Amino acid sequence: MISLERQAIALQRYLDANPQMREEIAGLSEHEQAQQVLWAFEDAAQEQGVEPWELTLQLIAESPEELEVMRLEVHREAAEALGMDWEGYCVINEIELKP
Repeated sequence: MISLERQAIALQRYLDANPQMREEIAGLSEHEQAQQVLWAFEDAAQEQGVEPWELTLQLIAESPEELEVMRLEVHREAAEALGMDWEGYCVINEIELKP
């Protein structure tokens, strides 16, 4: 799944892209600030119609190709965790593999 390091980078990039949020939460404790950023991040993902893990990858990928590789990596891990074979998982989740 998404490592804590990748998630932290994505949350930082999200916060950097939303400086008004930094001002709004400045008076909160560090824990409360982190919670507010996480909630706003999850809301942003929902507004975009993606899962938070997908938004995380979008924010950390350096190129569209890297984003695609990371997406497939997460899906492979999900298939393994579910005990599913990769081809069956791809069919169920409508994932098209490029040759």
